[in-house]
Amino acid sequence: MGGTPLHPGKSLHTLAAGTDRDRDAVIAGLSLPWSSCVVEGHVNRIKMLKRQMFGRAGFSLLRKRVLLS
Repeated sequence: MGGTPLHPGKSLHTLAAGTDRDRDAVIAGLSLPWSSCVVEGHVNRIKMLKRQMFGRAGFSLLRKRVLLS
């Protein structure tokens, strides 16, 4: 891996700059009572099923597994 080594403070600076750019979203995410955890859990479960079934069956079987799980 050539090139110059990554400065340890650079990634922290990038994180701070991104957080500052999205300040309204960060404040809303920390202060509002809503959460998208349930939706993210369902998306994660469906992606796992898709990975397990890749190349094995068509959409109809995938649909059945998603609806039954």
